Amino acid sequence: MTTRTRRRPALERVLATADRLFYESGLHATGVDLIAAEAGVSKASLYTYFQTKDDLIAEYLRRRSAQWQEHVHRELGAGTKSARTRILTVFDLLDEWFTEPNYRGCPFNNAEAECAPGSPAHQVNVAHRAWVHQLFRDLLAEAGVSNSDRVAIQLQLLYDGAMNNALAEPDVAWAQAAKTTADAVIAAELARA
Repeated sequence: MTTRTRRRPALERVLATADRLFYESGLHATGVDLIAAEAGVSKASLYTYFQTKDDLIAEYLRRRSAQWQEHVHRELGAGTKSARTRILTVFDLLDEWFTEPNYRGCPFNNAEAECAPGSPAHQVNVAHRAWVHQLFRDLLAEAGVSNSDRVAIQLQLLYDGAMNNALAEPDVAWAQAAKTTADAVIAAELARA
């Protein structure tokens, strides 16, 4: 027996519109009236899918996280690349993203600046950050770095810093600078082992 997934074109329009507007203009600057109007749905319909704007924001961030995770896993692959090469590839992926014409910074960092601690968006942000940390930690351990947790924090600082700086000064090669520094940090850790 085949399970059918019910298509909800109105919901998809709401999510696509919210994604675009939240990322372009920010969370507080984007009202549900505008999202509903641009998605071609009534405000009442929007609220049948999401009880509050906070719920819609959290779903926007969950979808962004899932898309980024899928992209990173697809691009890294397990294949023949070493763990160290895969770590550095993460910074190459950032570099590709930074050169997109609609790059407006990290959606998670941007949302965190507008959200209250404990809000649904904050919880999604914390989960996304935990995923980034775990990705680096696992790859570092695979590369033979003994204190992979501590070094993963260092790499996460480079990752976040590159994103924030790329928004402020897009003409600087922030991701490549972060990649070079990450490689030096990994080399130093491996030399210590």
